[in-house]
Parts: sequence; C-alpha cells; structure tokens
Amino acid sequence: MDAAEKSWLEMLKRCFGFTSFRPLQREIIADTLGGRDVFALLPTGGGKSLCFQLPALLRPGLTVVVSPLIALMKDQVDALQAAGVGATFLNSSLAAAAARQRLRGLHQHEYRLLYVAPERLMLSGFLEDLQRWNVNLIAVDEAHCISEWGHDFRPEYRQLSELRGLFPNVPMMALTATATERVRADIVKLLQLRQPACFVASFNRPNLTYRVLAKAKPTAQVLAFLRGRPRDSGIIYCQSRKGAEGLAQALAQNGIPAKPYHAGLAAGERNENQELFLRDEARVMCATIAFGMGINKPNVRFVLHYDLPKNIEGYYQETGRAGRDGLPGECVLLFSAGDVVKQQRFIEEKSPEEQLLARAQLRQIVQYAESGGCRRAELLRYFGEIFPSDNCGGCDNCLSPRATFDGTLAAQKLLSCVFRIRQRSRFGTGLNHVVEVLTGAETDRIRSWGHERLSTYGIGREHSRGEWQAIGRELIRLGYLRQAPGKFSTLEVSEEGFAALRERKKIVLTAPMAAPPSAPEKMPRAGAIGCDEELFERLRRLRKALADERLVPAYIVFSDVALRQMARYYPTGEEEFSRISGVGEKKLREFGAVFLAEIAAHLQTHPRQIFADDSFQPRRGHIDS
Repeated sequence: MDAAEKSWLEMLKRCFGFTSFRPLQREIIADTLGGRDVFALLPTGGGKSLCFQLPALLRPGLTVVVSPLIALMKDQVDALQAAGVGATFLNSSLAAAAARQRLRGLHQHEYRLLYVAPERLMLSGFLEDLQRWNVNLIAVDEAHCISEWGHDFRPEYRQLSELRGLFPNVPMMALTATATERVRADIVKLLQLRQPACFVASFNRPNLTYRVLAKAKPTAQVLAFLRGRPRDSGIIYCQSRKGAEGLAQALAQNGIPAKPYHAGLAAGERNENQELFLRDEARVMCATIAFGMGINKPNVRFVLHYDLPKNIEGYYQETGRAGRDGLPGECVLLFSAGDVVKQQRFIEEKSPEEQLLARAQLRQIVQYAESGGCRRAELLRYFGEIFPSDNCGGCDNCLSPRATFDGTLAAQKLLSCVFRIRQRSRFGTGLNHVVEVLTGAETDRIRSWGHERLSTYGIGREHSRGEWQAIGRELIRLGYLRQAPGKFSTLEVSEEGFAALRERKKIVLTAPMAAPPSAPEKMPRAGAIGCDEELFERLRRLRKALADERLVPAYIVFSDVALRQMARYYPTGEEEFSRISGVGEKKLREFGAVFLAEIAAHLQTHPRQIFADDSFQPRRGHIDS
C-alpha cells in the first residue's frame, strides 16, 4: 500500500467510519484524483456516493454534485454533516433567506460539497458564481436521466451537455445504478466525457432474494406477508395512484402503519409521507414509480410489486432499494395474466414508436415472471452479465423449483396450429387468435378467415385459454416460436420448432405458479449478521430517540449494520466501539458514551451471547456511501 492510498483509508475511517473500500471504489477514486473523467456504473448499495465524497475531502476546492432528487440531496447532506463534513444543497425546497445564507457560505469557501438540481445549476448567474468557487469536480448522479433510452429520461438533464464547454479543465464523473450498453454510450457522448475511465460493477446483489407469486386475493397476500415481518420496513409498488391509496388505507385499517405516495398528492402531503417513512414512523410506503429514486434509506428490508412493472430495467432499479445496507432484503412480485392485459391497454395509448419499445419491454418482464429458471441469472442476463452458477440459492426457482410436465403433445398442437393458420391465410396471427382456434372459439374473425375449417380447430379444449396462453409464452421463451415486434405480435414456427415437430421431440414445460396459502418464509441470504436480538431492539429504540432529537432519520445516527455489530460484539470501551462499521471520529465523540452505556446496562441483566467466529473484527458496512 502506497502513501496515497494509506491517506485515503485514514480519511475513510476518520470521516465515514469504514476501514476498506467496496469493489471498484479505490480505482474510481484514484482516477478521479488523477484528474480523469470517469463513468461509473455501480448497483444500488454499491457505494457510488463515496466515489466523489472522499476525493472532495482529499483536495482543496468544491465538488459539485448534480442530482434531480430533493430528498436525496437533504439526506446525503445530513449524513455528511453528521460525519463532520462541510456540505450543503441548493434547491427549490429552501426559503429565500436560507438559500442566501448558503450562497454566502459558498462565496466564503465554507463547503467541500454542493448538491444542486440540473435546472438550478444551468442558470447563467449561477454558472458565473461556480466559475469563482474553485470547482475541482462535477459529479452527475443518476446520469441515465440524460438518455432518451434510459428508464427515467429527464429533459432538464440535456442542458448538462453544455458543462464541458463552460468548465473545460474540470474533470467530470457520471454515475448510475442501471444502464444498458446503449444508455452508457449515450451518457458518455452527451456529457462529452474525454477518454473516460469506465467502471462497470457486477449487477448482482447477493443479499437480495427474488420471488414471484401467483396473484390471488392480493390484499390478503400482502397482509399475510407483512404480518410475518412485523418489524420490517419496505416499499410496495402499485401501478396506479388509486391502487396505492387504496392499499395504504387497507393496511392502515389492519393496524399496519402505511402511507401512500404518488405524483397526484399535494407536494406537502407527499413530502410528509416520505419523511414519516424515512424516520420509521410509517413502516410501509405504498407507492407508484414516482417514489424511490434517490431514497437513501438503507434499512428497507423488502420491496413488493403489487402490480406488474413495465420493464425489467425499472424492476431492477426498484428492487434495488431493498437491502442497501448489505443486510438481507426480499423482492416479491405478484403476477397475474390480468396485469399483462392492463399493461397492453396502456401501451395502446402511446405513439406507434413508443408502442414498439413498450411491447418488447412488456414481453421481457412477462418472460421473467413466468420463467422456471434462475431469476438472478435472468436479471443479470438482461444487463449483459452471465451468472456463473446453475443455482443462485436466493430465488424461488432455485430453492423450490417449480414442477415440470411432459408438454410434448400440447406443444405439437400449438406449433401445428400456428403453422396451419399461416399456411391457409398467408399471414400470421397473434397468440390470442391461435388460442381461440385451439379452443374452438366461435368468433367473427375465425369465421371470416375460415379458420374453423383448419385441422387444428378445437383440438385443444382440454386446456383453458389461460393455460394455452402460458404454454404459448413458454414456447416463445424456449425458442420454438418467434414473435414479431409490434402491436399484433404475430407468431411463426422457428426452425427449432419445425425440428421438434418433425422429430416428435420431447418438450418439458414448467407448471404454472400456484398461489401460496400463506406468507412465504424468509429465505436465508448473504449479509445476515447474527446478534443479540433483544439488545439490537434496545439499541434501535435508543437510536430512534437520538435521531428524533436531531430531526433526522435514524440511519443518519447509525445503520442497522452498526447496531447489529454492537449487539454481536458487545464493545465495552471507545477503542472497541470505534471498530464498529460506520463509527468515525465525530460519531465516536457524539454517540460513543451513550451507546456503550446502553450495552453495559443490558449486560447487567442479560448474559452475553456467543456467536460462531466471534473474533472482534467488524466488517466494513455496506451502505451506499
């Protein structure tokens, strides 16, 4: 270890309380301090923020962080100030007097980091001020917002393309948690990054479990899930505003502190509900996709999708809000064919160009939901990453594989029907029409096209339409059928499908999901920290009281990782306490004595528990710092 890296680690421990870097952080920090432009794609919880926060403390000048998220700005500034770092933000939430005071501080070089929204940053007067403030780095967070191909495109981000010309000698950093190769190239091009050092971490979140459940009486399913996790905090995503409000009301009526969040609420109510969630007053947030990006709450223990997401990229981003602290998180999706139909109706309201992309994205998320394969591998494959194992040990399909059945006869019937339709009519049809022919439906379209005279008409009455739909989608997924893009998504038999028909190849299909009778059990997962649970709860109550006094969320005081380490290792003095993850110099001074006293009081009436591998070597925390 050279002298430079040693000084970085000393600053890391002194300010943030960590003793080592997360994957790629050291390399990103080295290139940033070397003056290079940087593109960094790190998953949620991967430590993006530290990549610009630590360099801001290691050299003179001001680091400017561009963010579209008011809540995130306040959250990160609160955390930095709690660690003794000079940081501030400027956005529309500030009163005029408060904004003027912060501007004075900036002119007097009181801050090392400034968080600012893109529309505020690009005001001409503000840009002139920036050029006088000795800016040493411009970090663009949520950088995928600049690309029209990203899942959260924001037009105001396009103005940031002017920054390179205005600050030609200031290095730039672009950071995001989710971006396909196309979006990554777009970010580099539009921000005019110059030969950037590019870092792409694994998209795998080993501490998260993934599960898809058949949707049946969904409110009852959600209640059973929550009652099985009485202390856990989480987010439930709903497709509509009405759905979010209705579910929050139903949960509250059943004694679960839940609040709604969507763009239709008044700004004051939205902010209040978000604050209640961040401060653990509301245990559950029932939200549309308007909620979540930039929410820095590390102890979200579950993300449940009440309705089908629009695409895999959004689903990955939303599930990534669970387990940001590295402790186990659950990701559950309730799936029904009815939700697919709803999404198709919404797509029909879009422009023709938008429909093409939206239909392709919908097919991908439906394939994910219905697949009998490893869900982790499916997600990673979408982002171009291959999972190296046949069994991830952390999804429903790997831990409890779904039953399979000999679907050869059903597959032959469906493939033959697709072929006969195209042979007779000289054009293909969508899956819905194929299923109507198989089940012997009597429709105007079947009669007008003469499809009631096909040899395959009515040969599939042993299965329901829903079952045939599922079989058809699996044959598409397995490559026996090809589906054209576009509104009608016409089908044709692939070469592999014709080979299966000729050779009478055995085709194994996956049985449909069955709705569980009760809430699923928690899956064992990476990141768990065994500890004295009674002491952990006692420390949680103390943390909450201290946070409430300071009007900040509890995790600003200490993370759950830190509390679990305290409740595992029982530190008795400042030296041991300082080795807990997240305990820097300021937090040791401010909170050390009161937490040590609480641990000592607990040990007076409770025996010390012994855990496997109990040498006192607390690991580095996993908060997205």
